[in-house]
Amino acid sequence: MAATPRRLGAPHAGMTINSQTRKGNTMTDDSKVASAATHDAGKPDATSPAATTPSTTSPSVSASLDPKHMAMRTSAQERKATDVLIVCGGLSHEREISVRSGHRVGGFLEEAGWTVHFHDMDSTLLDYLSDPSTRPDIVWPLLHGANGEDGSIRDVLELVGLPYIGSRAKASRTAWSKPIAKNVVRKLGGLSTPHSVTLPESLFRELGVSKVIGLLVDSLGLPLFIKPTMGGSALGCTMVTKAEQLPQALVSCFAYGDVALVERAITGTEVSVSILDIDGEPLVLSPLEIVTPNGTYDYDARYTPGPTDFYVPARLDAATMSTIRQAALTAHRVLSLRDISRTDFIVDDQGVPQFLESNVTPGMTDTSLLPQAADADAYHLPTLYSRLVESVLAQHRAVPYA
Repeated sequence: MAATPRRLGAPHAGMTINSQTRKGNTMTDDSKVASAATHDAGKPDATSPAATTPSTTSPSVSASLDPKHMAMRTSAQERKATDVLIVCGGLSHEREISVRSGHRVGGFLEEAGWTVHFHDMDSTLLDYLSDPSTRPDIVWPLLHGANGEDGSIRDVLELVGLPYIGSRAKASRTAWSKPIAKNVVRKLGGLSTPHSVTLPESLFRELGVSKVIGLLVDSLGLPLFIKPTMGGSALGCTMVTKAEQLPQALVSCFAYGDVALVERAITGTEVSVSILDIDGEPLVLSPLEIVTPNGTYDYDARYTPGPTDFYVPARLDAATMSTIRQAALTAHRVLSLRDISRTDFIVDDQGVPQFLESNVTPGMTDTSLLPQAADADAYHLPTLYSRLVESVLAQHRAVPYA
């Protein structure tokens, strides 16, 4: 019997997180951002319509990954003796979201009994990682944007010989570039992707803005999505329905990068699928459907509690849901991702998932998609995140081949 979709509405903010254990550098004034992070495992707003019984995950999940039976493998003493470092912040445009994600995850791990520390991406980080008195047992890099999702911090962690949670640097760089990722999943995974072209800012100057815009409209049609080739949180992303909107959309795009991905807009259902690798087994969470008032899941819709609605599982037939799960798993594998990822699709009118992008560092805030899907699937987030930490620690990854 199919699970009834659970309408989550917009999760509420304004709740405080557990106090942070710190050694060394603090998160400076940005730690105040954590006050907006809820510590209630992403439960829906009490004012939302009544939710149905939470859906279950894929029927193929093993008993150990079933939310009813999932339990931590380490003892309370072992968790307390393990130093988990969360690196968040940085100087990218997504700093605020990174801080919120880091402190929310850290709060859940503290609740589970781990000794959690936080550090910004700054000039004192390398000393902190190398000093025997502060060197952690494992690192969870929750940096969004450049230096985080582009693989840079992962290269650094391998250089200093520390195991970490998340994809390796090469895979991160591949997923970070939307055009490259689309090419990989299309050629190696057989997935469908919206038709698009990649054009640098310099080309518009050299060939003439109006001429290039005319060519784009004639070739790709309207509506179009204009987005930076690299970046997250939909920063610099605009949907245009008229040719005269393109110049301003390009200006917004080039504020976040010097190359634009011009993509044909697909009519359909926006769906996100999150995956966690636990003990070598992929845990594919229920596909989450996103419904926004203006049809665009932009920055404000992502991180501001409001009229955006989320349905878990997505309101699609069983066959399409199975196809979406498999597509997300295919993207996870052909992009060589590991530990944690989130892949976004538009399911078109024919029921075909159109791949948009895969994220190696999914948002983990109170309004982020992965925590909402996990909560709707009845997972206890302190336990789920602990199992991910335990899984990576148990692998004894050989650095620098972590």
